[in-house]
Amino acid sequence: MLVAAAVCPHPPLLVPELAAGAAPELDALRAACDDAVASLAAARPDRIVVVGSAPESADLPHGGTGSFAPFGVDVTVRLGAGEAPDLPLSLTVAAWLLARTPVAVPVSGLAVAADADAADCLAAGADLVRGETRTALLVMGDGSACRTEKAPGYLDPRAEPYDAAVARALADADPLALAGLDPDLSEELWVAGRAAWQVMAGAADGAGLGARLTYDEAPYGVGYFVAVWS
Repeated sequence: MLVAAAVCPHPPLLVPELAAGAAPELDALRAACDDAVASLAAARPDRIVVVGSAPESADLPHGGTGSFAPFGVDVTVRLGAGEAPDLPLSLTVAAWLLARTPVAVPVSGLAVAADADAADCLAAGADLVRGETRTALLVMGDGSACRTEKAPGYLDPRAEPYDAAVARALADADPLALAGLDPDLSEELWVAGRAAWQVMAGAADGAGLGARLTYDEAPYGVGYFVAVWS
């Protein structure tokens, strides 16, 4: 059963060593992420599954290790038991967040192909919460990277309403709205969280969770959300 879910973004700049002089600009985002992770522990789960996008889907029942070396800083992190090498960025940032707010339950990972079919994502989420095991999800995903002219994907007028719809869905604990996100439009708008959010939607269907949206901003022209469903 799903007892809680936390949504966080996964920009490498969350790591202060990478952000350097710009680190204070994301202090509020880091604090919101820390609070969201702490909320998972407060739900008393039996396990935490970290869900994030990746080039290819992979089930990581024993976690893995990741590094921020490709971004210029020799920082290595471990997710769960850390048996699989080379975590994707989404799970690497999640491991860094979990190291800041340690949890006392087993942690596993689920990498979801960024182009995964929506129906497959929903089914994967439903599979995660079958049975009586109290499961919490840490769901990593960025919104559109097309919010401003200086954004990685440049300015697209569809980006802001897309992100606004995601924010409403997260604030309302609305799995149906997340399930309806268009994969093609999401790709066109450089959205990195669509597949992971739809896994959460599949897991949360019928769970009757409440919601708090604690962060909804677009620094650097990329939509970042932090939310807690519990």
